[in-house]
This record gives sequence, structure tokens and C-alpha cells, in this order.
Amino acid sequence: MNAKRKMLRALDRMLGFEVAYAHCDIPCGIYDPHLMQVSAHTVVRMDMLIADVMKAGAQAAEDRNKLVRYINVKEQHAETVKNEVRILWGDYFKPEHAQADPELNELVWNTLKLASKAKQSTDIKDAENLLESVQKIAEAFWKTKNVQTVRARSFYPTERTMVYPKV
Repeated sequence: MNAKRKMLRALDRMLGFEVAYAHCDIPCGIYDPHLMQVSAHTVVRMDMLIADVMKAGAQAAEDRNKLVRYINVKEQHAETVKNEVRILWGDYFKPEHAQADPELNELVWNTLKLASKAKQSTDIKDAENLLESVQKIAEAFWKTKNVQTVRARSFYPTERTMVYPKV
């Protein structure tokens, strides 16, 4: 270990610098599970639209174009879910959060797996399972801030719920 590093460690022990955590590595301290929920709703909606096109037969080029676009958007939003979950997991949640909520590790892991499955599938149930898991993470997130949550019907065409902080 070089002399500068030893000096910085000694200074850190003396002054007790607080460790900073943030999603953007600055640290700005801004985290919110809202985008992850909106993205999960988008995955549900794209599966709904895909099902509608498939019921109609999807023979015309315009219908096939819609399918390609819906699948592309679904893929992007499932990946956004995964990214947002990884940010919360890697940058926000701390060991004490996992100790307070012993199911948190498995919930995060399962949510990442569900997002992958939702990308691979057009089964609406897979998308709904992803949304439910994302909502559980949102509830866990707000719990770490001692904020109660409420599930309320969204205004989105999915007609599913969103988790909101109760203010």
C-alpha cells in the first residue's frame, strides 16, 4: 500500500467520512421506483396490443410492422425494468435493508428473471407477474424510507395498479 493511500485511510478513520450512495454516482440521493413501474406497465400493454394484432391474423404488412414495433418497445421497457432494479439494488439498498426485509434478495433476483421471461414471451401472465414483482420492490423501497404506500388503479390502458407513497 502506498503512502498516499495510508494517509487517506488514516484521515478517513480520524474524520469518519460518511459513505455516499446514489444512482448516478454523484451522489444526488434521488431514487424512485416510479420509472420501473411505468416500464412494467408498458410491457403489459405491449403484450395486450400484440394479442390484439394476433387475434386479427397479422397478415398485412402494416400488422406485421405493428408487431415488430410492439415487440421492440416491450424489449426496451423490460430492459428498463432490469436497469432500474439493478440501480436500486446496487446503489440504493443497503445491507440493513436486506436484514430488515429478508425476502429482498430473492425478490430482486426473481424480478430480474421475470423481466427476462417477459422479454421472451408474449403471455400476458408473464408481464403481469413482472408488474406484481416490481410493485413489491416499490413497496420495499418506500418502507426503507418509513413511508407508507397505497396501491391505486393507474390511469394507463393496462387498468392495473401502481404503488404510490402515501402522503
